[in-house]
Amino acid sequence: MTVSATEAVQQSGLYQPPTKGTSEDKEMFLNLLVAQLRYQDPMNPADSGEFLAQSAQFTSLEKMEAVADQTAALLATSISFGASNMVGKNVTYIDADGASVTGVVDSVSFDVTGPMLQIGGQPVSLGQVQSIGTAPAAPAGTPAATPGDTATP
Repeated sequence: MTVSATEAVQQSGLYQPPTKGTSEDKEMFLNLLVAQLRYQDPMNPADSGEFLAQSAQFTSLEKMEAVADQTAALLATSISFGASNMVGKNVTYIDADGASVTGVVDSVSFDVTGPMLQIGGQPVSLGQVQSIGTAPAAPAGTPAATPGDTATP
């Protein structure tokens, strides 16, 4: 089974802030370290180098978790910018019935699951998008609107 990049991001829920489980893990590690020191054999004390190595490993793990969190936030931001750049583009997506539908992205909204494209009044997630192209050109003979033009009835 293959999963597209957009589907994988959608299933991941984008950026999730760290849970309190990590703080509980840190506290457990420190409690174990203190218990080892408290109950060690005074005639055969533990090697201080081993404690330093464990502490260094724990610090490295904390830093790697911080980098992973920052990378997840960067990915979520990148996806959001990518979705906002789709406004005005012609996209083909799979609807709820499994049929391919083509339309122009009118707007993008953001919620906890990620960006939702609005195409012809229908909300479409990024995971449903199959292809992206340029918006259809105006029919021949239709004057192109320029910024600042207003329509007169």
